[in-house]
Amino acid sequence: MKELGVIGAGTMGIDVTIDALFHGFKVLLIDVDENTLKNAKKKISRTMRMGSMLGLDYKNYSQEQIDEQLILSSDISNVKDCDVIVENICENYEAKEKVYVQLNKICSEDTLFIANTSCISITRIAKNVDNPRRVIGVHFMNPVYLKTTVEVIKGFHTDDEYEEKTKRFITNLGKKGIIVNDYPGFVSNRISHLFMNEAAYVVMDGVASAKQVDDIFKQCFGHKMGPLETADLIGLDVVVDSLEVLYESYQDSKFRCCPLLKKMLDAGFLGRKSGKGFYNY
Repeated sequence: MKELGVIGAGTMGIDVTIDALFHGFKVLLIDVDENTLKNAKKKISRTMRMGSMLGLDYKNYSQEQIDEQLILSSDISNVKDCDVIVENICENYEAKEKVYVQLNKICSEDTLFIANTSCISITRIAKNVDNPRRVIGVHFMNPVYLKTTVEVIKGFHTDDEYEEKTKRFITNLGKKGIIVNDYPGFVSNRISHLFMNEAAYVVMDGVASAKQVDDIFKQCFGHKMGPLETADLIGLDVVVDSLEVLYESYQDSKFRCCPLLKKMLDAGFLGRKSGKGFYNY
């Protein structure tokens, strides 16, 4: 389990890669876009060269050490020999469907497929592979390499063998897992996205500023981050995509996306990743 395939070199793929490298894995990071891979390598290197400053037992890595453990590729077939694959692409079912159909053809029948998804049903993802028993969800939280707990989601077909394999994998990352059952949004995002969405409505309606909303959650409730700071960290595009998955899945108006969030996307305000969201970065 020391050779890991990571699909998708966006924010989550980068963080999962950093976490795995810090814990001694060899990582094959895959993305269809070469520029995305180049930018990912810069961000990974920058973080790992300052590992000792993260407040954990990480060390500083040289670029040579990083290059020994990390392989970048736009060819998904390179993950064919990996024991575990973590998929982190966009929160869009059709895009994920294509990836799992490819992985099903490339990988052996016992390769563990981990879906790092915010809201999409693990059971729905698993129907794209011949052996759905080996598909499981692990919802990593940002920043992945600083979090000690993950949400693990069992699909309808996920069996004990692959659940145990997943437990060993996350233990090797220095984490523990809270295992839940599969429904869109699971526990964390089914609840947290209601907070973020309603917080956006509060700002849109002029009830309070983003800072006031977040200060109430931090200073009154003791949260480390407010809902709008969290939305900026995740990426407002991901939040909107997740809300649309939740709305489609449950047909419940409580998940209807706030118009302000969509307006901000149109303006190019995605949060931390673009330098501007509810706050400037």
